[in-house]
Amino acid sequence: MITTKRNYVFDFDSTLTRVEALDVLAEITLKNNPKKDEIIQQIIDITNLGIDGEISFTESLRRRIALLNANKADLSELIKQLRKQVSSSIERNKEFFQEFKDDIYVISCGFKEFIDPIVAEYNIPSHRVFANTFEFGESGEIIGFDAKNVLSHHNGKIECLRNMHLEGEIQVIGDGYSDYVTREAGVADKFFAYTENVSRKKTTEKADHIAPNFDEFLYINKLPRNISYPKNRIKILLLENVHPDAFKKLSTDGFSVESISKSLSEEELIEKIKDVHVLGIRSKTDVTRKVIEAAEKLMVVSAFCIGTKQIDLEACKEHGVVVFNAPYSNTRSVVELAIGEIIMLMRSTFQRSTEIHNGKWNKTADGSKEVRGKKLGIVGYGNIGKQLSILAEALGMDVCYYDIEDKLSLGNATKMYSLNELLAVSDVVTLHVDDNPANRNFFGENEFAQMKDGAHFINLARGFVVDIEALVAALKSGKLAGAAVDVYPSEPAKNGEFYTELQGLPNVILTPHVGGSTEEAQKDIADFVPNKIMAYINSGNTVDAVNFPNIRLPRQVNVHRFLHIHKNVPGVMAKINKILAKYDLNINGQYLSTDPKVGYVITDLDKEYNKEVIEKLRNVEGTIKFRVLY
Repeated sequence: MITTKRNYVFDFDSTLTRVEALDVLAEITLKNNPKKDEIIQQIIDITNLGIDGEISFTESLRRRIALLNANKADLSELIKQLRKQVSSSIERNKEFFQEFKDDIYVISCGFKEFIDPIVAEYNIPSHRVFANTFEFGESGEIIGFDAKNVLSHHNGKIECLRNMHLEGEIQVIGDGYSDYVTREAGVADKFFAYTENVSRKKTTEKADHIAPNFDEFLYINKLPRNISYPKNRIKILLLENVHPDAFKKLSTDGFSVESISKSLSEEELIEKIKDVHVLGIRSKTDVTRKVIEAAEKLMVVSAFCIGTKQIDLEACKEHGVVVFNAPYSNTRSVVELAIGEIIMLMRSTFQRSTEIHNGKWNKTADGSKEVRGKKLGIVGYGNIGKQLSILAEALGMDVCYYDIEDKLSLGNATKMYSLNELLAVSDVVTLHVDDNPANRNFFGENEFAQMKDGAHFINLARGFVVDIEALVAALKSGKLAGAAVDVYPSEPAKNGEFYTELQGLPNVILTPHVGGSTEEAQKDIADFVPNKIMAYINSGNTVDAVNFPNIRLPRQVNVHRFLHIHKNVPGVMAKINKILAKYDLNINGQYLSTDPKVGYVITDLDKEYNKEVIEKLRNVEGTIKFRVLY
């Protein structure tokens, strides 16, 4: 097979680097100028006019240099700053510039004085760099540029490339219209619009390909790369108005992210999820087995909340889909609401407020008590229960707790060995149990009967754990003095009309499942969950996965990483290692974790490999999913 020689021609500003170098130089030279911001904006505007072909490049260059007031001595600081501004995906694929150094050129309307030192670190020698050069005055001041250089003229890149007489296919990678016109003029065979740093409509609409990063360019050309599958090809769908910080964080990491403000029905989700790799939801979207079976590319489901009962965890596991949630991020918000409701119930604050709203003045101490010295019974001593314990104790409450698991007491909290023991002594009982289906109607007529007369009850856990009819009866009979409820057995999918039997009862605080709904909590979740998504997609980490073996992987450099998810049946690991041995692959590190149903093995290899090995590993009997990370 005859392989056509390829030549790779790079722009410099906003392609190899994240910035326009003359803009950075302006920041340096105008540092003490009172009109700095105004002048820099003028330079940026002139730069864009030249890049888009709205004015001649010669005119653009002349006007910018006149505004710079720069000196040759300023260039060393410029070079120092540009070294820190190499485009991220260019930097992580440095090996490409070593392997293909004889085929790489830089053609830039920038200046060799600062381009040469930067690209030299990427094995591009000065004779392969075609750019303008400055003219200096007697004191080193930059007074102009070499007007005879073709790159100082309008469409100079066309003439420069034509004069190079390169043999073979020519691919141009750049962000500006001046890069595209080489393709339009016929001196380049392909033009890649590089949009990692800036996207210009006039450039992208003319491109053969749009490259949001250098990984995409390498992927299209089937060239060696640091990441096997470009992140921009990984699609993330966020539903239910997930905090915008999550969108920003995932987009910044290079993923293609779509955000929808509402939940989707099963039918809508099945249609939408076909080409989605990561799904982010809150509590209103049901991820059913049918949805999972329709999602051929799905790798991750992330709940931007604590609960995961809306996700078929077993179906996800069987299809190699990892599930993450946010078990801690809204803990403080729930605890603060609980503290507030304890105080309001004990003081009958909500009741007095309702009376005032209805035009009734009822100043009385009846049914109004301090929380200090009262006994708080916490049912469920997990993350929320423990933090509530500490804050309640700080208010002077006597805290006791009950949990089916053996939990260490914090502060002076007293462990109770039975639920009935706790109910019999507590002035306030608050539920913080998980969404295990076994907890359905966990708290009902019998439990209310065991409580102290005149006690208060709070449910900020799950709606289905409380028998609402029994709670209503206990309130109406006077057994309970008050209650606060944030969750219900059945909740609407969107805001609107809602009914519960608890409506209208005195000293009953009702809220619409807002325990974790604070700006701070949603922001924390939008930080925590994307970190879990990125750790799994980028490196294979499954720490804190809800339904999967947890593996924390060491950071590796210069290795290839194979991720293999399989049914936990005898012999799979032996088959995997037999294939690796057959293809003479040296294992740098191997990490395995299993649960009763699935096994997850990560293998790091320290050398190049025959690509046939990938298909062999994919076809190992029992394989659920296989993925390669470079």
